[in-house]
Amino acid sequence: MTAAPTPEVLRAPLVVEFPFTRSLGPVQSAFLTGLRERVVLGVKTTDGKVMVPPAEYDPVTAEEIRDLVEVGATGTVTTWAWNADPRPQQPLATPFAWVLVRLDGADTALLHALDASGPEAVRSGMRVRIRWAAERTGAITDIACFEPYEGDAAAAAAPHDGVFADAVTGIVAEARLDYVYSPGRAQTAYINGLAERRTVGERCPSCHKVYVPPRGACPTCGVATTDRVEVGPAGTVTTYCIVNIKARNLDIDVPYVYAHIALDGAGLALHGRIGGIPYDQVRMGLRVEPVWTEGGRYPDHYRPTGEPDADYDVYKELI
Repeated sequence: MTAAPTPEVLRAPLVVEFPFTRSLGPVQSAFLTGLRERVVLGVKTTDGKVMVPPAEYDPVTAEEIRDLVEVGATGTVTTWAWNADPRPQQPLATPFAWVLVRLDGADTALLHALDASGPEAVRSGMRVRIRWAAERTGAITDIACFEPYEGDAAAAAAPHDGVFADAVTGIVAEARLDYVYSPGRAQTAYINGLAERRTVGERCPSCHKVYVPPRGACPTCGVATTDRVEVGPAGTVTTYCIVNIKARNLDIDVPYVYAHIALDGAGLALHGRIGGIPYDQVRMGLRVEPVWTEGGRYPDHYRPTGEPDADYDVYKELI
């Protein structure tokens, strides 16, 4: 007897990123510009403590704070954790310690990396100093990392006017998550069905709701869903939004409409773009059908079927 072939395990690398540009106020501008010049600035809070990195508002009273002070490039580790397997884009490519360092003259601690030979070489209370990056641009990465230091504490914090030539006034904040996604049995069947231009959901054996895309279990009843049901292809717009901001790497002219669409036979709505109709004519209850591109593995968009609009009572529970 020949064993059945093992189903292909689907895997896909995914990236979620949202880089955004932000302007800097006078305190943050002075702090980042100072790093470029190998100067570490903090700010005095209303109770006289020195906060590093600086904030523009007191964390206790919410009052605006502007009194800048220069602190030392040396400090003391207050706590730490060993990172044996550095991830891409982290400060060091070799194993290192994440440390909270209270710089000399500061009352709060700064989080950064410590270059150490191993966890046995790290301890709370150890002295460290900044290792500056060879090229500095006015960013927290101008501190390449911390390194062990045997010297004494630096002098106390000294007032600083925060004035530098060619000050940094804005930054691009990178927000990115790279991961590999592997769908389970239910979503694999759904994805494979889309490749055949079919939409396959799964019905809960208890409440009989048909989930599209399927989840493998009913979130309401808590039981497995194994009964596959083909739904659609047509459906009804239950609600929608008009998109006026063009997304990067998306070749679609704005404005366009993104909608929740309840496919015929489905127990909840999925989302898709509406095309083939002016954006200001899209409405709740509009009957739509999928449009596939050559070689596409999922509908490119949905267009009106030409049928009369669905009655509100038919889809009100799916909004």
